[in-house]
Amino acid sequence: MTAVDVGLLLIRLVLGVTMLLHAWNHWFGGGRIDGTAGWFEGLGLRPGRVHAWSSVAAEVAAGAGLVLGLLTPFACAAVIGTMAVAGVVAHRRNGFFVFRDGYEYVLMIAVVGAAVSLTGPGRVSLDHALDILVRGGLGCAIAVGAGLGGTALLLATSWRPKPESPPVDG
Repeated sequence: MTAVDVGLLLIRLVLGVTMLLHAWNHWFGGGRIDGTAGWFEGLGLRPGRVHAWSSVAAEVAAGAGLVLGLLTPFACAAVIGTMAVAGVVAHRRNGFFVFRDGYEYVLMIAVVGAAVSLTGPGRVSLDHALDILVRGGLGCAIAVGAGLGGTALLLATSWRPKPESPPVDG
């Protein structure tokens, strides 16, 4: 095991646990799954309950896959897709900075997911133990392609934001 393997393990663990905590919050936090469903409906993701459960499933799959280092490009695809949807529907209109609810945070998480798909999970992973070595350009193409492809499909079929009210002339 090298320093690079330890570094990749740390990145995978932090990113994976972050995704698991996002799933936990969507499922059990605040208003629980019903609150998440209502929030998603308010963002224009319909039906909200389906998207709330889909979000939980994607975040659990991403988090568990990253923590275990299993099927890493697919776990990274779930990270990229989840963050891309969040960026478009909830943060894009607020600009870059996270302190203004901008897309800075979701962009960083998505790019870290893409980077892990490019490097692979390292030697401290089930992918390595099972000889599932998909990394480099192919790993990144799978993760980015599936993540952004899923995002495009979801937005095209399910995102129906309410039109903004035009300014009232006085």
